Amino acid sequence: MSEMLETARKFYEACETGKGWEKCKQYCHPEATFSAQAAALDGITTVEGYTNWMRDLLTPIPDGHYELLFFAEDEERNSVAACAVFHGTQTGPGGPVPPTGKNAAADYAYLMQFEGDLIKHMTKIWNDTITLQQIGWA
Repeated sequence: MSEMLETARKFYEACETGKGWEKCKQYCHPEATFSAQAAALDGITTVEGYTNWMRDLLTPIPDGHYELLFFAEDEERNSVAACAVFHGTQTGPGGPVPPTGKNAAADYAYLMQFEGDLIKHMTKIWNDTITLQQIGWA
């Protein structure tokens, strides 16, 4: 496994298990940027902000976990892509409504772009509207 792919995998696992920026920052440039075309992530423009959002999501969805479907690198473009399904049930506090007990199975993809050995930008591709409907938040 290449160093870029190994770094991306470690970052991905830390991010998706809610470790937040404290654990994820070792894999990223300090000012790594973030983008997504999803209203639930509106205003989040840094990887730091996103990793902390993921950490906080595991409060209302404490059983949140991912099912990794694809993970590969494009050396020519210094990028790694991950495709997965996030599964979870809203049973904890902290959501926009009291616990609904409803499940979500959210398809999503990450594109992690590298500069040197570290992530400089990450894009999340996710239909948040469907996920919020599944979990009972919309």
